[in-house]
Amino acid sequence: MSITQEFNLLRKRFRTFYPVVIDIETAGFNPLTDAVLEIAVITLQMDKLGWLHKEKTLHFHIQPFEGSNINSESIAFNKIDPFNPLRGAISEKKAIESIFKIVNQGIQLQGCSRGIVVAHNAHFDHNFLMAAIHRVNIQKNPFHPFATFDTAALSGLVVGQTVLAKACKAIGLSFDNNQAHSALYDTLQTANLFCELVNRWKRLGGWPISEHKKNKLQCPIKT
Repeated sequence: MSITQEFNLLRKRFRTFYPVVIDIETAGFNPLTDAVLEIAVITLQMDKLGWLHKEKTLHFHIQPFEGSNINSESIAFNKIDPFNPLRGAISEKKAIESIFKIVNQGIQLQGCSRGIVVAHNAHFDHNFLMAAIHRVNIQKNPFHPFATFDTAALSGLVVGQTVLAKACKAIGLSFDNNQAHSALYDTLQTANLFCELVNRWKRLGGWPISEHKKNKLQCPIKT
C-alpha cells in the first residue's frame, strides 16, 4: 500500500474515529423521560482513493421503554403510532446490541479506536442514544461519550444551510419531504450529505493535507 493510500484510510481521515450515521425518532425532547420510537444506522467505508461511501444499514422500530412519556405533539409531527402492532417494534436493548455488533465489527475491520456519531443536529441524537445505552445497561459502549460530527454545522459552513432538506438540495442531492422524519430516510440523506461534504472537501484539494497546502492556505491572523 502506498503512502497516499495509507493516508486515505478511514482511520487516518478522522483521527482513528469510525463515523456512524444515526437518526433517532422520539416521542419528545427529553432523552431521560421520552420514548425512542425509531433508530436507523448507516456505517461508512472509504475506498483506496480516499472517497467516502455508505456501507451497511440497520433500521429498527423501538418499543417505548416502561414508564416513558409519549408526547402527543411529537407523535403528530413524526406520524408514528408507538403501539401499532404492525410496526414490528423491538426493545431498546435488542436494537442497541445489534448496533454495537455492527459498529464494533467496523471499528475492528478499519483499525479505528471508537465510533463517533454523525447526525444532523447531532446533540439531539447523541443524547438519546447515550440515554438508551445507559437504560439497557450494556457495557463497553463503542461510541465516543461526547464528540460528534454534526452535519447541520458542517452544512452551514459549506453551503450556508442548516436544515437537512435545504442542505441536501443546496449541495446537489435530492430530498423528498414526504419521506422526511422517518429514521431510515433521514439517516440515508444524512449519510449522503456527510459523504458529499467530505468528498467535496477532497475534490477541492483540502485533503490529504500536505505541507505545501498548509503553507498555501495559511492566512495571517488579525489581532
